[in-house]
Amino acid sequence: MAVQSRKWMILVATIWIQAFTGTNFDFSSYSSTFKSVLGISQVQLNYLSVASDMGKAFGWCSGVFLMYFPLWVVMFMAAFFGFFGYALQWLVIKQFISMPYFLVFLLCLVAGCSITWFNTVCFVLCIRNFPNNRALALSLTISFNGVSAALYTLIANAINPEDDTLYPFLNAVVPLLASCIALIPVIHQPPLQLLSANTIKTGVFVLIPSLDDPNELELHKELIEKDQNNSLNIEPFSATNKEGFFDKVLEKGRLKMLGEEHSARLLVCQSDFWLYYVAYFCGGTIGLVYSNNLGQIAQSLGYDSNISTVVTLYSSFSFFGRLLSAAPDFLHGKVNFARTGWLAVALVPTPVAFFLLAVSGSEAALLTSTALIGLSSGFVFSAAVSITSELFGPNSASINHNILITNIPIGSLLYGLLAALVYDSKVRSPINENVLQEAMVCMGKDCYMHTFISWGCISLLGLISSFLLFLRTGPAYDYYETNLSRSEDL
Repeated sequence: MAVQSRKWMILVATIWIQAFTGTNFDFSSYSSTFKSVLGISQVQLNYLSVASDMGKAFGWCSGVFLMYFPLWVVMFMAAFFGFFGYALQWLVIKQFISMPYFLVFLLCLVAGCSITWFNTVCFVLCIRNFPNNRALALSLTISFNGVSAALYTLIANAINPEDDTLYPFLNAVVPLLASCIALIPVIHQPPLQLLSANTIKTGVFVLIPSLDDPNELELHKELIEKDQNNSLNIEPFSATNKEGFFDKVLEKGRLKMLGEEHSARLLVCQSDFWLYYVAYFCGGTIGLVYSNNLGQIAQSLGYDSNISTVVTLYSSFSFFGRLLSAAPDFLHGKVNFARTGWLAVALVPTPVAFFLLAVSGSEAALLTSTALIGLSSGFVFSAAVSITSELFGPNSASINHNILITNIPIGSLLYGLLAALVYDSKVRSPINENVLQEAMVCMGKDCYMHTFISWGCISLLGLISSFLLFLRTGPAYDYYETNLSRSEDL
């Protein structure tokens, strides 16, 4: 009974930590004020949001520290990074101190790093305490990270709804307080030396391992071995009777079955990986960049007073999208649909939302599109880890998924730069000659119209890529389900 109680306390603690440490999602709530205080262009503001995403690339350091320090120490180091990065940003935005742009960039980098360190602690706690039910524990934990911006908005509005500068202050203080509250269950964890090597590797790369049931994975490994031994007699996906260029494209180099381990070198040689990479890059990542620009988007459309509402809406629907990503696990056995198919379905709302924004600058269009993009990107962020594990092997998931998410800082830079260049060009245009030129603020639907059209076309590419991935990997999922059903009948 005591062991079960401790497990539930750990689950509550990880949810608590995740819910209050997704501090990068509220950047849009104060980015306009930040830009005005620093006197920077939209391009320079974009680089600050990129710095936050780049900070996540240094999350592997937390795994190294976990080798030598207890979990609670690493948790408070993450809290310190966040406190240091955001507290100084708050002092800058309140104009108590002044800093050159480069140092502010570094502060954003440090703050972004803290988010990933918190993730490491939470994921390791779930893996250690829920080895047989980690699918549900991890899915639930990840979901609450998406609701952070909504919670921070509620807190800020309760204190002073007119003060945007509260957000970096809350970003600095709240995670530290959350860490103190979660300290009791975390500090009672057994020494880290009891962890398996695979669990520590997962922490190092700040990634979630396979969300599949361990028994099913073992069964599937046996099926793989049997199939390899009988490969001369059985060809699960023969290209026989296939005709035409399109069919050859679908057949060439496709995955034969799920769960086969892929080294990093083999991974980058797989066509399916690059289809997956493009789907994520043009789907989930572009949704994240949209959220980073929500402040300027709402401001340009004349909805300054509704920025917090729009950010909260994105955060809430991102939360629901992450929860929906667990649907394949709950429907397993009732609806046998490939997880890559769910990914393709999840990407459908994104281009629809961007094209809606391009043709209409109304408040209804803004809110509807934000909800759709939040739902879509939230699903992708959560489901991607499972897909990586299923397609390219559970034991290699940490490294392979780390390779996959290199698209996030790249996309953050490229998509954000595209939006910023278009935005700044509109500020300098004759139409906006007398409109807040000094503060580099663009007003009107045209500020982002071309960006929305571009993002919509890019997200269409991601949708097409995900659909091709589904067509290529669907038979592998069917083959897995067939063998699983056959083994259960025996």
